[in-house]
Amino acid sequence: MPLIDPVLLKERLAGQAGRFDVDALDSCDSTSSELLRRAALGAPPGTVVVADRQLAGRGRRGRSWSSSPADSLTFSLLWRLPAGRVPGGLSLAVGVALAQALDALGANGVRLKWPNDVLLAGDTGFAKLAGVLVELASDRRGTQACIGIGINLAQPAGDFPQAVAGLSQAMARVPERHDMLAALLRALLDVLDRFAQAGFAALKDDWLAWHAWQDRPVQLLGEGEVPLVGVCRGVDDDGALLLETAAGLSRILAGDLSLRAA
Repeated sequence: MPLIDPVLLKERLAGQAGRFDVDALDSCDSTSSELLRRAALGAPPGTVVVADRQLAGRGRRGRSWSSSPADSLTFSLLWRLPAGRVPGGLSLAVGVALAQALDALGANGVRLKWPNDVLLAGDTGFAKLAGVLVELASDRRGTQACIGIGINLAQPAGDFPQAVAGLSQAMARVPERHDMLAALLRALLDVLDRFAQAGFAALKDDWLAWHAWQDRPVQLLGEGEVPLVGVCRGVDDDGALLLETAAGLSRILAGDLSLRAA
């Protein structure tokens, strides 16, 4: 399978092509690690690194995310938020863009899980379809965000801590990779521009419309902690999870908690 061709991608991005600078690699340790190295050397916002193979991709809580061109699409986007814009809820906003793009491409059953997973609904429950990892760095100019995204095109083989799915299970035919990446970048551009203007509050209703666990009993699992059980009431304007327990409504901010059905 050939590499992503930036020229072909530019044709598909049309008038929005000028907002991105895309580089396609055969392999790298991690698209986010590579992008952060380039950012340290002055890469501008809108820089995109897409790799056919990740040898040491990173997920939340230090989990690995490996990739191959036939089975996944992995890329990272460098973005900058203006000074004064709080980045709370940014990973949720990215999830909205992914859900919208995949739905527009014809995927059925796409849902979102707090704080950074895209799920696929099936007969036996939800399975992880894609993940988002946002890494932030701030200075006097604002906040730099390295947004790493990995999407399963085919269902991964192996043992995983949760059910996993591939895009091929959600649609009759997986789109050509240039078409898919262009659709994802266009959706990200729209969502990130809205986020820069008004924060996550402007996207909260969109996120709730895709939320897998809205008003359902859940338990939050933390490392070495007693599970916190309640009813998931969505998120607030800052992207905090709202959990209704016997003690009342709690705002959950810690991103290292795993959400599971009760």
